[in-house]
Amino acid sequence: MATLFTEPPKPPSLTRPMATPKKALVVFEILKKDYPNPRTELVFEDPFQLLIAVILSAQCTDARVNSVTPGLFAQYPTAEKLSNASAPVVEKLIHSCGFYKNKTKAIIQTAKSLVERFEGKVPGTMDELVSLAGVGRKTASVILNQAFDLPAIAVDTHVARVSFRLGWTQSKNPLKIEQDLKKLLPEDLWALVNGTLILHGRKICKARKPLCADCRIAKQCPSAPKTKL
Repeated sequence: MATLFTEPPKPPSLTRPMATPKKALVVFEILKKDYPNPRTELVFEDPFQLLIAVILSAQCTDARVNSVTPGLFAQYPTAEKLSNASAPVVEKLIHSCGFYKNKTKAIIQTAKSLVERFEGKVPGTMDELVSLAGVGRKTASVILNQAFDLPAIAVDTHVARVSFRLGWTQSKNPLKIEQDLKKLLPEDLWALVNGTLILHGRKICKARKPLCADCRIAKQCPSAPKTKL
């Protein structure tokens, strides 16, 4: 499986130590104060709209998706209508999201599966969600979390990068990262993990040049250059 992000190689002496649940909780409580009640920036009115929006958001900004979905949902407001959609029409509506041909196939097939297997409704379990076209574990976790308020941790590039740098995981495999995070943090915080780490990754713990001097958890981070802070 391809890695989610690139980290420069480090000498064995600088290998990040794994955090303990106690230390991870201290760090997360600080981040919670910096990023209170994080929610997806995708605009949606129901689980169906969120599901389609998340599929469209692959390698695309939320802002771009939000500019496309009003027109898409105006024409195809339900799974049943989208399942019978003309591919060329959908392609034109979502063209600016990128990879529009593959995404068109995915959302139409997903809509068909919803109609054929789930009475047109978005299912509320991980196993059912990942059985849909275009839906991986990350997408399913977002749906469970944001649409159904269920505890789930979606691992994307930001979550993977921040977790790795903090020593919350030593893996680059999304499933293993998810498992590591669930072992470190209590279940009542899982719904906040994705949004919190995404915001921290975007604003401070950036991929190419993390702003360690401006980071409030730098002292607890094994990757931060302590002598330069």
